[in-house]
Order: sequence, then structure tokens, then C-alpha cells
Amino acid sequence: MSSPTLRVAVVGAGAFGRNHLRVLRELESTGQPVALVAVVDRDPATAQAAAGKYNIPGFASVAELLAANLDIHAACVAVPTIHHAATAAELLPAGIDLLIEKPLAPSLADADAILSLAAQHDRIVQPGHLERFNPAVAAARPHLNRPMFFESHRLSIFTPRSLDVDVVLDLMIHDLDVVLSFVPSPVREVRAVGLPVLSRKVDIANVRLEFENGCIANFTASRVSTEQVRKLRFFQPRQYLSLDFARKDLLLIDVSAAAAAAAAAATLDPAQFAALAAAAAAKGGHPTAGLSLKKLPVEAGEPLRLEIESFLNAVRTRTQPEVTGEAGRAALALALEINEAIAAHARRTGLPL
Repeated sequence: MSSPTLRVAVVGAGAFGRNHLRVLRELESTGQPVALVAVVDRDPATAQAAAGKYNIPGFASVAELLAANLDIHAACVAVPTIHHAATAAELLPAGIDLLIEKPLAPSLADADAILSLAAQHDRIVQPGHLERFNPAVAAARPHLNRPMFFESHRLSIFTPRSLDVDVVLDLMIHDLDVVLSFVPSPVREVRAVGLPVLSRKVDIANVRLEFENGCIANFTASRVSTEQVRKLRFFQPRQYLSLDFARKDLLLIDVSAAAAAAAAAATLDPAQFAALAAAAAAKGGHPTAGLSLKKLPVEAGEPLRLEIESFLNAVRTRTQPEVTGEAGRAALALALEINEAIAAHARRTGLPL
């Protein structure tokens, strides 16, 4: 039995919205049960340009879209963050399920309003935490074994997009969400510093989190860098994993069982140590004694396509999305707590914000 075709609109045809339009049309063209049926953008020229490219109706407002009675089942919301709640307030009561670009909202009050409306109208809301669908993140999950230290770097070259939010809500929130999904423990303490550089909001920030279970996570995010870096490294007993979001690859450095047992017993003499080091290096290729390095298999896939496919599956099956609205709210709550810590640090030190 074939699945019914889901009719999907894209609201917001800027940099992010254009990618949603592209992926939806690609899915449609490969025979998946989805149809891209409309685009909305408050700039009429932008809306009409996208409409012409994809041969679909274009509208300047959600009200115009709804008045057209196009029988829309779902929408990808890619408007500026400050408009998320207002946009959701029009679409959810109309019976439309939503994939909302991250962050879910600019405030917890707005996030709660979105989630409340979704519950009231029995609609699905999936926050667009794209990196959850990065194949390297999926490959890392089976190897999680009580990670105790994270080091995250997300650096980007300055662009004029997303300047309605600071770098924590713009970039760092990706990594906050991934780490929150990796660590089954509440955050105990937040320390942070940040500075505006080229915009009126914080453009570079460094954060240290401590979780109740003792895990430590350090985050650095910058949107004024000279290079693009998107990496997450983490340590756990006998292992170190290095995840590259951009390259979609995952490296694992493992302490061999023989080396760990010998070190724990402290019985190695120099000759035994040298022999073990040579054997480990020959097997794993790592120059340090007792360590092996291997590149773990990672399935190919575009994160945005995987994210949209996951959302459409949740809509079709009426099941909880892989990234829930509550998860989006949790990432937002932590990001806002970090911003409060940055502001407190600025007041204490006299730094400009």
C-alpha cells in the first residue's frame, strides 16, 4: 500500500529556506511521497523568484498561503528566529505540522507558546537541529561509554545572515544540542565569556559546562573566524573520539586491552613496554605505545535531507520526531543560560556587550 503524498510549503526563502526548497524538490523528483506546493517570503521579489524556479505558487504572507486553500500538510519554517512564534501561531491552528529551523524560538516564553499550540492542535513540531542528523554523529552514538570531557569548536567566516541572534543561538546551539543528547545528566554549572566584534551581538564565545555526573564540556564558537572549523572531540574511559561535522568522519583512538591491563598492574619493565609499543604501532598505526587509531565507518548522507526525511516520516506515521520540541526547548534554555553567564561576566569585568 502506497503512502499518501504529503503536501509541503516552505516559509522563508532566504539562505536556509532555499536549501529546504531544493531538498524537498529532490525528494519529490526521486519518487518519494512528498510534493513541494508553495513558498512564502515577506519580500515579494524573493517569494516570486523561488516560485518561478520551482514552478509553485509564491506568497508574501502566511495569511495569503492559508487563504489559497492548497491543502497543506506540513511546512518548513525558515524565517528569522524572532518570527518563529508568530509564524507557528498561524500554521499550527490550521492543522499544519512544522519543521522549525533552530533555535526553536528567541525566548522560552515563545518556545512554550509554540509547544503549547502544537499540543492543543495535535501537531508535530520538530526543531531544526541539523547536526543530530550528521552521519558522523549517528556513527558516534553506538560508541558512547560515559563520556567525561568534550571539546567543541565551531568557527565560521562572517556573513550578514542570522544577525538577529548572537553566536550562541546561531552556531553554538548545534553543539549544545548534540552534547546534551550524548550526556544523560543535568547541567550543574555554566561559565562563559563572549564579545561582540562585527555585529551588535556576541560574535565569539567560550563556554565551560559541568554536568551533575562530573562530565566537563568546553565550547568555542565564532562567526568572525578566518576559517571554517566544525569539530567535536570527546574522551571516555580508554577512548578518545574525534568527530568532524564538515567532513562527516569519525576517528577513534583506543587504548589496547593489553596495554591498559599492564599499566593498571604496573608490572611492565622497559623491554616489555617497548615490545608492546611496537606491536600496537604495527597494528593500529598510532605512534604512541598502547594506542590504536582507526577511522570508523560513516554512512554517506546530506544532514538536511536526512532531517527532512525524518520529519516527513514523523508526519506520515504520527509519531514523535527524532528531535522533539522538548529537546529544542532544552537546547534553547541552555543557550539562554549561557548568554546570561556572558552578560554577568561582562558586568563583572567591565567588558563591552
